[in-house]
Amino acid sequence: MKKYSYILLLSLSIISCKESTRKEDGKLTVVTTTSMITDLVKNIGGDAIQVQGLMGSGVDPHLYKASEGDVSKLINADAIFYNGLHLEGKLVEVFEQMQYQNIKTYAIAEVLDKNTLIDSDYFKSNYDPHIWFNIDYWIEAGGYVSKKLQELNPENATSFDTNWKSYLSKLQAVKNKIKATISTLPKEKRVLVTAHDAFNYFGKSFGFEVVGLQGLSTATEAGVQDVQRLSGFIIEKKVKAIFVESSVPKRTIEALQAAVNSKNHKVEIGGTLYSDALGNAGTIEGTYIGMFEYNVNTIVNALK
Repeated sequence: MKKYSYILLLSLSIISCKESTRKEDGKLTVVTTTSMITDLVKNIGGDAIQVQGLMGSGVDPHLYKASEGDVSKLINADAIFYNGLHLEGKLVEVFEQMQYQNIKTYAIAEVLDKNTLIDSDYFKSNYDPHIWFNIDYWIEAGGYVSKKLQELNPENATSFDTNWKSYLSKLQAVKNKIKATISTLPKEKRVLVTAHDAFNYFGKSFGFEVVGLQGLSTATEAGVQDVQRLSGFIIEKKVKAIFVESSVPKRTIEALQAAVNSKNHKVEIGGTLYSDALGNAGTIEGTYIGMFEYNVNTIVNALK
C-alpha cells in the first residue's frame, strides 16, 4: 500500500490549493468503488450527477489496488461512496486520506445495524462485507445514498427522492419474485457451494446452507485439505452442482469437481454466479436487480 499512499500524497500536494469545484453543467461528480454501488448511485442520482465507477465487471474488490488515475478521480470528486467493512481493503488508506482533505466519503455499510451482520474472523471489522446479497440491507443503503445526495445537492433533492422511491419499489418487487422462484426448490436441495464465502447473507435471507471453498476474502488461498474437506461435504449432502464466480478464477472449483468425481460422486458445475462484481455494462446482469435474478435462476435450475 506504500506505493499508492505515495501517489496519493504526491497528488494531494500538487493540488492542495485547489478545492473541489462543480462542473459547468452543475452536476455532482460522484466516485464509487464496486459495480453494485455504482449501479445503486446511478439509479438514485439519475441525470443530476456524473458517476465514475472504479471497478468494472469481473473486478475483485478484495484485491483491487488504486491506480494513479483512480487517485486523480477520487481527489476531484464531490463525493465518494464505498462499501466499507474492509471489502476494499487496499483502498482503506486512500479513503482515510480523502477524509483528511475534507472530501465527502461515505461507507454505505455504516448505516446498517452491526448486531445483525454476520461475524468474520478474517476482516479487521469482524463482519462479512458482502452486504448486497441481503436485499433489505441494500434498501437501507439506498435510503442512505439518497439522503446524502440530497444533502450534497439540495437543488436536486426532489429528483433524488423521486428516483429513490421508484427504485425502492423495484427492489421490493424483485425480492418477492426471487422468493417465489426459490420456493420451487425443495428445502433439502438448498445447499450452495461456491468459490468463496460471498453468499452468506443470501443464504441467511433465503434459507440456503452456503459453503465457500475459499474464505470471505479471495486473498486467502484454498489448499488441498480445503478441497478434500468440501468434497466430502458435497458427497454427504448429495449436492448436484457447484458454482464458479465471475470475479474468481475457476480453477479451484474445477479442482473441487475433480476431487468429488474421483470418489465416484458426480457433481456438475452449475454455472457462473456474479458475486463481487456485476456483469458487463449494458447487459441484464450488469444491473444489481438483473444480477440477483440471474444468480437465483442459475442456482435453482442447477440444483433442481
